[in-house]
Amino acid sequence: MITDAKAAKQISDLMWEILRKIEESLDAVKQTCSPEQFTAYHRVVGEIVRPIMFQVLEPLYNDNPALKPAGWDK
Repeated sequence: MITDAKAAKQISDLMWEILRKIEESLDAVKQTCSPEQFTAYHRVVGEIVRPIMFQVLEPLYNDNPALKPAGWDK
C-alpha cells in the first residue's frame, strides 16, 4: 500500500485522529439520545470504523511494522 515511512506515519496519525473524533461522536450521541438511537448510530459508525481499521490501517502496518501500535495484533 504505502511504503514511504513519512507518508505512512502521517496517514496513521490522521486515521487515529478520525477514529478519536468518531469515538467523541459516539459519546455525544450516548449522552444526548435514546438508547435505541445510540444503538442505531453505533451500528452505522461500526460500518465506518471497520474499513479504516482493516482496509487502511492493517495494510499500512503490514508495510510499516514500526508504526504498528502495541497490542495491534491481539
